[in-house]
Amino acid sequence: MTKLTDVVAYCDQRTRRAAFKDFPGAFNGLQLANPGRVSRIGAAVDAGVVPFRRAVAAGIDFLIVHHGMYWDMPRPLTGPAYARVATLVEGGCALYSNHLPLDAHPKIGNNALLARQLGLRPKRGFMPHDGGDIGCIAPNRLSREILRTRLEALYPRVIAIECGSATPREIAFCSGSGNSAVPELVAAGVDTLVTGELREEHFNRAEEEKLNLYLCGHYATEVHGVKALAAELSRKFRLPWEFIATENPL
Repeated sequence: MTKLTDVVAYCDQRTRRAAFKDFPGAFNGLQLANPGRVSRIGAAVDAGVVPFRRAVAAGIDFLIVHHGMYWDMPRPLTGPAYARVATLVEGGCALYSNHLPLDAHPKIGNNALLARQLGLRPKRGFMPHDGGDIGCIAPNRLSREILRTRLEALYPRVIAIECGSATPREIAFCSGSGNSAVPELVAAGVDTLVTGELREEHFNRAEEEKLNLYLCGHYATEVHGVKALAAELSRKFRLPWEFIATENPL
């Protein structure tokens, strides 16, 4: 077994947790402790009673999530909120959450890994934030057809809105919600974005501003960072790990 404090310290340092100002309620870091030891690591996208139950059933005592429990706190620990906490406490499972820092990381972040999935290498940042750029931009030689085909092979559901260049010079990446990314594309000199989801209004914007927008699912584009961090922890501390999947189609 490994000390919980050692595992948390590694996660904090590796993701530069303290350097990022996240959205209110994100509360990156250790959200719930366990008795102090870690023997099996888990990774999941979302905090929820179903992934928590699956993690506990798998013997996991340190679970990394991208979306933590505290977005709508403070709230009474009753109903589903109580069930979440009780599942973790009764199962002796610590919960570690990491949101924007794990989107932005140049090696194990969601956006860098999205680019590398397509055989592309990020060369500059995108979407500046307090603590660093959240997204990334990679040089590209893929045609839209090849890009779409590769994405469709990687993700169960891809929405392609193709109003931009036939072979984009560069591609921007923003995992999860890309609503704040679209307005920054033109300023960045990029006409193509790979993201998770967008609002309905962005179809008209794509037509008007000649953009290529590829929507691959919020959940599906944010499995990468938690998996990469868990795999690193597994190697460093010589502990087993596994990904706790859910049937989230969004």
